[in-house]
Amino acid sequence: MSYHASRRALLTAAALAAVTAGGAASVARGSRPTPDQPRPAPDDPRPAPDDPRPGDRAPGPEHAARLLGRMSLEEKVGQLFVSRAYGHSATDPDPADAEKNLAQFGVRTAAELVSRYHLGGVIYFAWARNTRTPHQIAELSNGLQRAAAATGAGVPLLLSTDQEHGIIARIGKPATLLPGAMALGAGGSAAAARRAGRIAGTELASMGIRQDYAPVADVNVNPANPVIGVRSFGADPRAVAGLVAAQVGGYQGAGVAATAKHFPGHGDTETDSHVGLPVMRHTRAQWEELDEPPFRAAVAAGVDAVMTAHIVFPALDPSQDPATLSHPIVTGILRERLGFRGVVVTDALDMAGVRQKYGDDRIPVLALKAGCDQLLNAPDLALAQRAVLAAVAAGELSEARIEESVLRILELKARRGLFADPYTSAERVDAATGTAAHLAAADAIAAGTTTLLANPDKLLPLDPGAAPRLLVTGTDPASPSGTTGPPTSVLARELTALGCRASAVAPARAVAAARGHAAVLVCTYNVPDGESPQRTLVTELLATGVPVVVVAIRNPYDPARLPRCAAELATYSWTDVELRAAARVITGAVRPAGRLPVPVPGRYPLGHGLAYG
Repeated sequence: MSYHASRRALLTAAALAAVTAGGAASVARGSRPTPDQPRPAPDDPRPAPDDPRPGDRAPGPEHAARLLGRMSLEEKVGQLFVSRAYGHSATDPDPADAEKNLAQFGVRTAAELVSRYHLGGVIYFAWARNTRTPHQIAELSNGLQRAAAATGAGVPLLLSTDQEHGIIARIGKPATLLPGAMALGAGGSAAAARRAGRIAGTELASMGIRQDYAPVADVNVNPANPVIGVRSFGADPRAVAGLVAAQVGGYQGAGVAATAKHFPGHGDTETDSHVGLPVMRHTRAQWEELDEPPFRAAVAAGVDAVMTAHIVFPALDPSQDPATLSHPIVTGILRERLGFRGVVVTDALDMAGVRQKYGDDRIPVLALKAGCDQLLNAPDLALAQRAVLAAVAAGELSEARIEESVLRILELKARRGLFADPYTSAERVDAATGTAAHLAAADAIAAGTTTLLANPDKLLPLDPGAAPRLLVTGTDPASPSGTTGPPTSVLARELTALGCRASAVAPARAVAAARGHAAVLVCTYNVPDGESPQRTLVTELLATGVPVVVVAIRNPYDPARLPRCAAELATYSWTDVELRAAARVITGAVRPAGRLPVPVPGRYPLGHGLAYG
């Protein structure tokens, strides 16, 4: 089946799911804590011992308004910007990182960057070498907050990162790594999603990070989507809405601002907005039915922030401007139709999707005119700030318009407790990050997500008491966080720990080594349509007569692009927690409980998932 036919099938399936009652409806009915009085999940009535409950002691909006009145225009404009900074330390980066800061910003350290540009926030990336260890991150956060406190305005920073979990994780072990969105969608539990968000938020807060660019609220109805995929909770808008609301409650109950993304919906695109400008072809009616519900649920749940998408959506705005720069979308729909009063943050402004039509000097001005508040990761920070100041001087932007956005940002910082106490400590990191309780909870959540797609001959579960010889092979993608894997070795190790005799081999050696084994497990990753090395490997292994088990470690669409095998499973990511869960399902240590949150065109419907008899 072609991708275009697959997309139409998914649209149809998702539309039907949106108007039917069922298991997803129970997810959608999850409780929604307010942002000012966060509450733990109903299934976890005890507050986390490390929960700072910042909303209970934060200064009110009047404090933010008084502070705004004392700020210069340059300081106000600085608050709008959230920038990358290179290095593991605020004041003592490695020489190579100091040179990168100098080349891009004219300063050598992150602390100088905060001071010179009056920044409102800093975003952490692994590639910027910000995220080595939890203790190092906490020290970096404290150093940056000290730099902000020493500036004229003295406004604390809103430190942020993309810690979606699953395939997007900037911070790895020893922090807890949790199942990602589509895995949680397969589990179908609002309580589990809320608990995952609370754990993630608690650990981020302990490192000084008080804004997470999660959860993803896009409804993935396109198997060819190259940038969302398993980052989405699924293809059923009602189920996605319930899980988004649950995660908002989890994150914000732990003191971290959640950010629903990517508005107005990035789930049915075939272009990656990092490298091009996607066009969303949904009609207005399709948007209202498929894309809007999760964002409406996030707003109802009190989400602190919403991130825009760098996509063209002609049915919502015929101008051909990306949504980030669209007044009809940001102000007309998000603000006025959905009633969102929080912070609107752009997706990264260095992405190609927002740079196709306008220059880097115009983009921040147009984003503000559209209704955005936070300007994320401008490619040329000095140019961007000069452009905004020039637009105010020329009357294109009023200072009152700047103040609207700054006030929202200051109120968010107050709500998250940053004026009360912007710092963290090694003790908080130790008490909250990668604890035994959190790791056990991650395993328990993952146990309900692995999906058994096919088991025609009842090969699974394997009997570990018989110590079966197993061969594990396939694709070994790099760890999302750089701290787990490789997947085939992890899966072999976990199977052995459960009583099997499993070994991992490279694909080039797998066919020759297969004979004599009880089964061969093949980890697949984004199998394309048609002939491919992964399809060839599975075909050749099937010819040996040894039972083949496909473990789709990213997209659940892989089995439809392969010959049918003795068993097929989907894990939705390849970090250790998902692979441990798969090993337990394969050996029967736990029963498979996951259900497909997306249909697999030509093979399995939405909601498909087998159990052991």
